[in-house]
Amino acid sequence: MSVELCLLFFTIALLYASAGFGGGSSYLALMALWSVDFHLMKSTALICNIVVVAGGVYHFYRAGHLPMKKAWQISLASVPMAFLGGYLPLSQRTFFLLLGIALTVAALFMCYRLFIEKTYEIAEDKKGNYKYGIIGAFIGLLSGMTGIGGGIYLSPILRLGRYDTAKNIAGLCSFFILVNSIGGLLGQAAKKQFVFDLHFTTPLLLAVIAGGQIGARLSAAVLKPRMVEAATALLILYAGVRMLFQ
Repeated sequence: MSVELCLLFFTIALLYASAGFGGGSSYLALMALWSVDFHLMKSTALICNIVVVAGGVYHFYRAGHLPMKKAWQISLASVPMAFLGGYLPLSQRTFFLLLGIALTVAALFMCYRLFIEKTYEIAEDKKGNYKYGIIGAFIGLLSGMTGIGGGIYLSPILRLGRYDTAKNIAGLCSFFILVNSIGGLLGQAAKKQFVFDLHFTTPLLLAVIAGGQIGARLSAAVLKPRMVEAATALLILYAGVRMLFQ
């Protein structure tokens, strides 16, 4: 196991957990650059998502930043779709094509969140809340198929819709990533495509557990590492475009 890869996973977990994300897109980008087997990539990214956001869900809930009614409105349809995504058989070519597109779009979403998004007032349309459940279902399917938790897509959509406060949206994304990552893993297990390499995955899990716990505790503090986030967006964009060209 590469020490550099463990350090990168630790940094990504710390960074993403502080914003309510799991980091699946960045884990996948790194593993793709390290030429990891694509079945192992999917399962490892989802497991890392789970251990990172589990702590975040706990801390956001205790701090009053996780409205459970809204969490289930967004996630109820997405979990079975994540299961379906994990169950669907994908060839290596199809997986990397889909992942390349997903990573490229994720990088653009990150750039939007970093450089364009502004503060806003909540303007919730209760009659239109069902649309977020439909959007969540599509993101859940993508989550199960690729190993991306989906928070990186959900967050800007909720912000554009002024669905809740920034802190509550971070909590909602943590919950969304957690339940969909579990759904995706269960789908892989049901299809008998779940791959776990103890020697490869264990050091990465320890790295993201440490980084995730630190990041979750800093979520309400002053940590705003925008330059590191920008570098992460460039990494994801590079990996995504590289996959598409290859």
